[in-house]
Amino acid sequence: MILKSKLNATALAATRRFYSASSIPPAQPFRTHTAEGAPTTQTFYDKDTATWTYLLHCPKTQHAAIIDPVLNYDSSSGRITTSSADGLLSFIESSKLSVQHILETHAHADHLTSAKYLSRQLNAPVSIGKRIEEVQRTFAARYNLSLSSLEDSFDTLLDDDAAIRLGEHVGSVMHLPGHTPDHIGYVFGKHVFTGDSIFLDPVYTARADFPGGVAASLQSSIHKLMSLPPDYKLFVGHDYPGANREESCWTTVGDQLALNDHLKRDDFAAFRQNKDKTLSTPKLLHPAIQFNIRGGRLPPPDDDGLSRFRIPITSTVDVL
Repeated sequence: MILKSKLNATALAATRRFYSASSIPPAQPFRTHTAEGAPTTQTFYDKDTATWTYLLHCPKTQHAAIIDPVLNYDSSSGRITTSSADGLLSFIESSKLSVQHILETHAHADHLTSAKYLSRQLNAPVSIGKRIEEVQRTFAARYNLSLSSLEDSFDTLLDDDAAIRLGEHVGSVMHLPGHTPDHIGYVFGKHVFTGDSIFLDPVYTARADFPGGVAASLQSSIHKLMSLPPDYKLFVGHDYPGANREESCWTTVGDQLALNDHLKRDDFAAFRQNKDKTLSTPKLLHPAIQFNIRGGRLPPPDDDGLSRFRIPITSTVDVL
């Protein structure tokens, strides 16, 4: 049985207008990070979903890339807005940057991506790891979506170790499966954008219980990250600091080896599987997956012109 969650199509009108930065204050970066051999990295935090978005640019050419951008979604009303994305666009315009790439680390399950909206405003391609097709097949069956409706959702499907040019800098794709099979990171110099692979305390490592997630694969991916030199900076996809500290977007390989308790466990895969059984489902899981496997597009509208997200129902009670 499928329960449809109605999304007001008129609420999406803002995402179809031509963006004008003149009336939108620029978003202010949380931090700016520089390192020899790496693009300048500016970080933006979405508190509603605890998500980090990264804006990288080459100081000499002003060529830029965006990693894991966020779209604002109110699950109680089904309303989508673009305030976070518009603030980022305004910052890009005021900084006179030219965006060459919009990069996703994976099909997120905890927030909606603004990749497609940004792509339309910036005329920049949206890229993701090539195994997104496996994820699309898995969730097309779960949500009763046609595979044809998912075709051409992304402009580029990235191979493992693919090169990504950003002005005078060249980055590479690092396959980091475990959290999801399509999960990748991006390496630019000594900066590594790890997506949802590794975290700061108290979370430490990603869950691996979503369809296609494998705890043993996550362990191998983390070992790959920990094999990098200790001074490499790891920029995480989320941070959940609680009341003990300010949010932060980065750690180092050396700090993780010293401080991450999960990495010290000989039984990591079993530990991760048992821990995942205690976690609740992300509240935006169903809309996020249906939206994000389409690269940031709504499902096709029904006959009344409204797009709807579907919620699979599981029940031991006979209520049919």
